[in-house]
Amino acid sequence: MLWLYACTRNPNCDDDRHGHPSRRLYGSCTAHDVPLGHQPLPQADYEAIFARVPRLTVEVIVTAATIDGVLLSRRESGPCQGLWHLPGGTVRFGEPLTEAVGRVARQELGLHVLVGRFMGYIEYPSHRELRDWPVGMAFHAGLVPPSAPGDAVRAGRVAWFSRLPEEMHEEQKTFLRVHGLAL
Repeated sequence: MLWLYACTRNPNCDDDRHGHPSRRLYGSCTAHDVPLGHQPLPQADYEAIFARVPRLTVEVIVTAATIDGVLLSRRESGPCQGLWHLPGGTVRFGEPLTEAVGRVARQELGLHVLVGRFMGYIEYPSHRELRDWPVGMAFHAGLVPPSAPGDAVRAGRVAWFSRLPEEMHEEQKTFLRVHGLAL
């Protein structure tokens, strides 16, 4: 989902430098990063936009010093339901990439992470048939003690993998293997 943001520096912002189309549509400046009520963009608008432009996402690559492998989660809904994947999500307007990584880790894994280095990007040509073209910015992330994915692991929603499962996006498998994080 996309989120709308309002200019809190000046609620009546008329600065042409902030003349984003969303200001004209929704009556608020989108140049700053403070949420306006948590009103998501309607699904039809979201689909119309991302059927025409690439969607910027973040991918969270969680590893731990005491565990061999990478933490993956299982998609619970959508067209990729049932696939194991790197936790990831759409970057919201005005959201710094590292904050998006932390938000995704909390939402998808229930974990607090220390965002590490940028590892590269992952494009998803396999999503073309879904009328979607995500471009994922992949960041390494470490667990913040005492954070551990215990409940999610027990529920079968997340698991550690040193050998990647068959039911996973090929683009992510390739990325992880190239970076030596899994077999």
